[in-house]
Amino acid sequence: MPHISTRLRRIAAAGVALGAALSFAVPAGAATAAPHADRTSGSSADAADWAAGTRAYLVITAPGDTSAVREAVEANAGTVFAAYDAIGVLVAHSASAGFAPAMRGVSGVEQVGATRTSDVPADAYSPKLPSTPAQSPTTLTESSRWDMTQIKADQAWQVTTGAASVTVGVLDTGVDDLHQDLAPNFNAADSVSCAYGKADTREGAWRDVGTHGTHVAGTIAAAKNGKGVVGVAPGVTIASVRIAEPDTSLFFPENTICGFMWAGDRGFEITNNSYYTDPWMFNCPDHADQAAIIEGVRRAQAYAEGKGSLQVAAAGNSDYDLANKTTDSTSPNDSTPVTRRITDECIDIPTELPGVVTVAAMGQGDVKASYSNYGENVIDVAAPGGDGWSGVYSTLPGGKYGSKSGTSMASPHVAGVAALMKSQDPTLTPADLRGRLGAEATDVACPSDNRCDGTAEKNGFFGEGQVDALKAVGGGVTPPPGTTFENPDDVTIRDNSTVESPITVSGVAGRAPASLEVGVDIEHTYRGDLVISLVAPDGSVYLLEDFPGGDSADDVVKTYTVDASSETADGTWKLRVQDTARRDTGRIDSWSLTF
Repeated sequence: MPHISTRLRRIAAAGVALGAALSFAVPAGAATAAPHADRTSGSSADAADWAAGTRAYLVITAPGDTSAVREAVEANAGTVFAAYDAIGVLVAHSASAGFAPAMRGVSGVEQVGATRTSDVPADAYSPKLPSTPAQSPTTLTESSRWDMTQIKADQAWQVTTGAASVTVGVLDTGVDDLHQDLAPNFNAADSVSCAYGKADTREGAWRDVGTHGTHVAGTIAAAKNGKGVVGVAPGVTIASVRIAEPDTSLFFPENTICGFMWAGDRGFEITNNSYYTDPWMFNCPDHADQAAIIEGVRRAQAYAEGKGSLQVAAAGNSDYDLANKTTDSTSPNDSTPVTRRITDECIDIPTELPGVVTVAAMGQGDVKASYSNYGENVIDVAAPGGDGWSGVYSTLPGGKYGSKSGTSMASPHVAGVAALMKSQDPTLTPADLRGRLGAEATDVACPSDNRCDGTAEKNGFFGEGQVDALKAVGGGVTPPPGTTFENPDDVTIRDNSTVESPITVSGVAGRAPASLEVGVDIEHTYRGDLVISLVAPDGSVYLLEDFPGGDSADDVVKTYTVDASSETADGTWKLRVQDTARRDTGRIDSWSLTF
């Protein structure tokens, strides 16, 4: 099996593996390329352009006109593979060991850093398109899944399934756009390969060279079409930005930069980033190469955010405290890893960059997934990622489906919730979305684990809590006032018993009001026996009245007011009446709900 980044490495393998060839597409297009400007969409350069020992570098300069620095690259035994003038970042190739020191002495050059400790593959100069997977139709029909019900996505769909005008970019191993559950929402025009650091827009260049990206895409936006599975935001658009390289499945810095620049220029509202930027799990600012990586990717992320794009990223699968870093024994992962001492100044990219939403993984229930990274004031929110036998079930290439577990699976849940919010209110900025994701999350307190620091409202395991799709789309939405639903049927109340009377509410969009009126008409001798409650559609219980045992009056004819603003209006509500003593009985004569 080829090496897979720790962020990408799943705790549970996919239920179905495909044998697609791992081949990649030639980069071209969006970034200005020199001296290989002929390598445009649909064309390729001779593999002889590649030389053994070629390494890739980021050359950082002031944003704007980079022509002088480009000339310096050429003068110092290098070539400009891609240029991102808007952020002042060049991707340079050179086989000269003296290239980086020489360029650091050039006027106008701020930083220079190697992006890898291995050679640039020859495939970068003459790559092939990924294979097109044969599709298998499915007999699976959509059903409730634990991850979707855990974040109340299934209830949020009653409010919105998302708008096609909102695009989520899947920066990953690629996406099978032909999959029956993804094709309805896929935008080929905005999809691309960014492998090796510049954009290749050829047909199919975005396709999956593994299975990971297709699985992530399904969690975000698998169509609500009666087949297979449903994504968190089944009405939004997805685009594939393939940034993984073939064979290794590594995501080098120049690829990530290309992906963020593409997302910004294409106007993606959200991107999902279920990976870390290779070859360093943590990039340290006191290391010249890693400092350039930090700055280059930071600029690209800031560019995308400035264009209106929110980045959501997985926290990682090493059960590592990101707030108390001490060692890294897995880097560099493109050559020979070494154990090194690190500090909290060293950061995981892109998840620890400013503005990025960092997502931890949960198992089934209010539990941290065993593998999930954590860290006080690092984790923003949490979402289902699966653990043990409870994996996240989603799409796989070739029309197939399977389960995976990891923070890679948690992050797309959050990206989907953000897409639902953006669908409801297109004016929300990335900062607005970040704030609302946390504000609308459900608090999850620390378990009995001394590694978890913080409060129930915000801690190192779950951040501000588990995302709640229903809350996220229901804020400020209330049904039309005065709408009344009634159940006039009698329900007998016997001694020492509990009975319920249902009302099914339908056609009322959004949440119940903060002043839901509950009209109660109960005939009962000696009402001191009674405890009356309202049960919401999700099972939440609101106590209306527990009569004192000495209240000997008959009957209850009364209207109660309940703050039910956290509940979806549509669904089956119940009036629950408990008789707590012997001798006196009665009946629910009728009751009503007024919105």
